[in-house]
Amino acid sequence: MATEITPGPLSGVRVLDLTNVLAGPFACHQLAHLGAEVIKVEAVGKGDLARNLGSDPDLSAKGMGISFLAQNAGKSSLTLNLKDTRGADILKKLVRDADVLVENYRPGVMDRLGIGYEVLKAVNPNLIYCAISGFGQTGPLATSPAYDQIVQGLSGVMSITGNPDSAPLRVGYPLADTVGGLTAAMAICSALNAEPRGTFIDVSMLESVLATMGWVVSNHLVGGVTPTPQGNENPTSAPSGAFQCADGLINIAANKDEQWIALAHHIGREDLLTEKAFQTREDRKTNRFRLKAELETVLTTRRAQDWADELNTIGVPAGAVLTVPEALRHPQVSGRDFISSFKNVPGANRNVDIATVGVLLDGKRPTVTTPPPELGRDSAPILARLGYSQAYIETLREEGVI
Repeated sequence: MATEITPGPLSGVRVLDLTNVLAGPFACHQLAHLGAEVIKVEAVGKGDLARNLGSDPDLSAKGMGISFLAQNAGKSSLTLNLKDTRGADILKKLVRDADVLVENYRPGVMDRLGIGYEVLKAVNPNLIYCAISGFGQTGPLATSPAYDQIVQGLSGVMSITGNPDSAPLRVGYPLADTVGGLTAAMAICSALNAEPRGTFIDVSMLESVLATMGWVVSNHLVGGVTPTPQGNENPTSAPSGAFQCADGLINIAANKDEQWIALAHHIGREDLLTEKAFQTREDRKTNRFRLKAELETVLTTRRAQDWADELNTIGVPAGAVLTVPEALRHPQVSGRDFISSFKNVPGANRNVDIATVGVLLDGKRPTVTTPPPELGRDSAPILARLGYSQAYIETLREEGVI
């Protein structure tokens, strides 16, 4: 018996996804899971560059690379040569009935193709046009190439990641692309609620990342503090950070005085409570590494998960430091339908599991019903819906327009 799918909050919203690789596709991934119809417009014969990226060479060779599979489920795929006037005309026809268009070309590219915002706005005044770029549509870096790690470096993120010996370090996943995509999805959802609806959204990955660094930025702007790498230590409190156990690390956040007292009692180190060096929060912050060493004399005698279970029970926030596979297997994740599974995906010729979105709506995980598409899978039916004859569609295919 098929699982009943509840229409998402964006049901009835049509999105044209003209994006590549990660920031844009990730934004549209969010919209698709929330119920929007997403038509992915890809380059003829090439498609999204992510189709050829990922850790499995066989899938990349098939144009179904893992990097593509990760954020394109639930979308249709239409191939268009936008440099051909016929391809541009097809896009304009699609825009007439679209609610949203998302692109992540360098600023100016869409204008040069003759399908920039002003042109498309004339076709559909209610169009929400979202342009995602590394640095925004204006400014001295606007037309500079922007990859995730470049943005991480320019934002200051790398300067505060790692410890004083290892920094600057790249965050271990594409932070700037992902945050940029989430920012775009949030802005699009807000624009869908506006009256009148049409608008131009200018998303800067650099500014999106800086916006998430509120505490760090404010410590500098308001407190006059130059942010520095803190490693696994929480600079606002102590003991708060990562501590060595018998089998690995545990994160402990004893940020309140009562949590610190409970921690000391639980591990049998009440003596630390009377030491002058650890009397106040500021004392413990100043002497954090001495305190850390004292706590680890006991913490290293047992497993991280055992300590975490006990500390959480007594009100001291704690959690073992897991690998990604361990996190995905954890019942907190596996028991909440976070992973969607697609059987024998066409093009990939294997089962594909993907991460969905980090939200439940009325207790249910938003999901999509179709797997990531083969390149151009939906070109013919989409064009037929626009009124093109089968004979003309074949001509467009033969001449490389689709």
